[in-house]
Amino acid sequence: MRTATLTDTTLTAPALPEIRAFIVENFLLGKDSGFDNSESLLESGIIDSTGIMHVVAFLEERFGIAVDDDDMVADNLESVDRIAAFVGRKQDLRNAA
Repeated sequence: MRTATLTDTTLTAPALPEIRAFIVENFLLGKDSGFDNSESLLESGIIDSTGIMHVVAFLEERFGIAVDDDDMVADNLESVDRIAAFVGRKQDLRNAA
């Protein structure tokens, strides 16, 4: 189940806590800085371009989705909120097939 939060483009998806925990553990050495889930991970310096590839590998393995080259855009991978929404959409497409 997804529920709208502060904006129409920001979704809270079931995968969000796991994605945030992965980012905290792997990029912030387990210390949650309290960053906002809508904050740009690249602009804030939490993740660099190489780190995005690490996140993509995690998403594919953990959530059983395929991240295509066309999916590698800021709309899908810029923030925890956007990553969680992207995972939800990919899982919905997989389940509908």
